[in-house]
Amino acid sequence: MIKSTVHKFGKWYCQKMNIKEYHSQQFRRINERPIEFSFVFDCLKKIIPTSILDVGTGTTALPHTMRNCGFKVTAIDNISDYWPDGMFNRHFHVIDDDITDTKIKDNFDAVTCISVLEHIEKFDDAVANMLSLLNPGGHLILTCPYKETEYQKNVYKMEGASYGQNLPFICQMYSRKELDGWLEANNAELVEQQFWQFWDGPYWTFGNQLPIPKQVSKDELHQHSCMLIRKK
Repeated sequence: MIKSTVHKFGKWYCQKMNIKEYHSQQFRRINERPIEFSFVFDCLKKIIPTSILDVGTGTTALPHTMRNCGFKVTAIDNISDYWPDGMFNRHFHVIDDDITDTKIKDNFDAVTCISVLEHIEKFDDAVANMLSLLNPGGHLILTCPYKETEYQKNVYKMEGASYGQNLPFICQMYSRKELDGWLEANNAELVEQQFWQFWDGPYWTFGNQLPIPKQVSKDELHQHSCMLIRKK
């Protein structure tokens, strides 16, 4: 009787929250997720992993959506350090774990890390641990701000950034140098890389946002990259 009552209250509360969120929607801007999620699922349909680790889930529904596709999914986020007020994901269970010092013991066929690595100061440790958690031949699907020829420590603090100045975390832009270092240090290879222009300025958030993101070559103006990396 108590269990039934608790479940009924839980369903009622979730329904009320859904209705509230539905009515409070306001358009701000289209972000990078359509490009990133499209890349994720294009990769998943090519590699068909059985098990997936999603790193830095936050409050997104990505693990839930991947689970709906049949994959066995584990989701982690450094809740203790990056969410000082706590974080609850109503779509999926998220384990509190720091990927730079992970306690995860399982191995996976694929790891997804979508617009997360740029906020991690110890990014080399994060990439090394994500690749170490892969089975041999497994794949890391990685997306982040990127400029082929130049690394930036924190674009949010650069003069000309259109937003992010008051956010409590950094936003790095990686380059070919960091990418090559990850591959060499972790016995991995680059399978696929896409370059995307989201802004008309030289860095992430600089200038005007393009109404429609544009896939370009590495020699053209870009601020973002989607990468598929294979562990040898």
